[in-house]
Amino acid sequence: MRIAIGSDHRGYLVRNHIIELLARLGCETIDMGTDTAESVDYSDFATLVSKAVCSGEADMGILVCGTGIGMSIAADKFPGIRAAPCHDALTAEMSRRQNNLNVLCLSADLLGQRLIDRIIEIWINAPFDGGRHARRVDRIAELEQEILAEREK
Repeated sequence: MRIAIGSDHRGYLVRNHIIELLARLGCETIDMGTDTAESVDYSDFATLVSKAVCSGEADMGILVCGTGIGMSIAADKFPGIRAAPCHDALTAEMSRRQNNLNVLCLSADLLGQRLIDRIIEIWINAPFDGGRHARRVDRIAELEQEILAEREK
């Protein structure tokens, strides 16, 4: 599994740890930065990761900022991206099983490292349940297409 990972300045230390965790879990990572504590715009890194997932360069993405919220808002602007912040084991599991979340957003400020590790392990390993959930995820994709078609008019 290939995972694109990006962070802003508040998440860059956590991102480095996550890259090491993903390697231990047997995942290939595409590091999209940032590598500095200097202030950067989270939307720039959400864009890089989202484009990698949209294009198929990456299977999934992980974004880290102060709360995980800004990253999820920015990432969800891209068609085909289903991004959300997860703050515990249950939201990590359900985001995959029921929503087929393809971009996990994490808080560098609110979560401890052990919890982040647990969230990632669960998120990576939880299967998508399909069935009625697939119908709902497909409907989201249809809505995206309808919105894009309206914009083109």
